[in-house]
Amino acid sequence: MAGSGTSDLRRRVPSVDQMLLEPDVRDLEQRHGRPLVRAQLRRLLEELRGTASAGDEGAFAARLDSLAADLRTRVRLAAAPSLVPVINATGVVVHTNLGRAPLPAEAAERVALIAGSYSNLEYELERGARGNREVHAETRLRRMLGCEAVVVVNNNAAAVMLAVNTFAEGREAIVSRGELVEIGGSFRVPDVLRKGGARLREVGTTNRTRVGDYEAALGPDSALIL
Repeated sequence: MAGSGTSDLRRRVPSVDQMLLEPDVRDLEQRHGRPLVRAQLRRLLEELRGTASAGDEGAFAARLDSLAADLRTRVRLAAAPSLVPVINATGVVVHTNLGRAPLPAEAAERVALIAGSYSNLEYELERGARGNREVHAETRLRRMLGCEAVVVVNNNAAAVMLAVNTFAEGREAIVSRGELVEIGGSFRVPDVLRKGGARLREVGTTNRTRVGDYEAALGPDSALIL
C-alpha cells in the first residue's frame, strides 16, 4: 500500500509545461525571462518529487500548495543583485573585503552620468576620429605622479605580472624571500612572477634582506629587482 500511495503522489507532481501555463508563472516569466523561471521551477519540482517519494502526504500537500509562492521567492532571490550596500563597522577605513573605500559623492555622480550615456571613451572629439581609451586615466595620472607612462589594472597582482612580463620576460627577477607570500584571493607572489615569464632569483631570508644581498645577486641576466 505504501508503494501505491507513493506512486499516486508522484503522479500528482505537475510538469514544467503545466506550471508555465499558470497566470502567476507567466507573469514571472514576463518580468524575469523564461530561462530563469524554468530553471528555478525545475529545482522546485525535483524537490517536490523527492517529498512524493518519501510518501508523506501531508508534507507533499503543503509543498504543492506553496509551489507558486516558493517559485516567486526563488526567482526573486535569483534575480536580485549580488552586490549590495553594507555598513562598515570594522574600524578599518580602507577594507578590501568591503570594496576598499566609498567613492566621493561627486565621483559617484560622475560615474552614474557617464555610465548612463554614450561617451567619448575611445573617440577624439577634436579630430573626429578613433582615439585611445587609456588616455583618460593616463593623462591625469602622469600629471599627478610625474611619471613617463601609466597602465591601470584592477589589482596589485595584475600590476606585478604586467611589469615583470614587460621588463623581465625570460630573464631573472631578483626578489627577497620575505616577499614570497600569499596575498588576498590566493595569489602567490612566486606564481605571479612565473606567469609573468621571469625566472626567480631569491635573496636574503624570510625576516631580513640587506642591500648587499641584492648586490651579490646582480648579474648580466638580472632584469629587475622586485
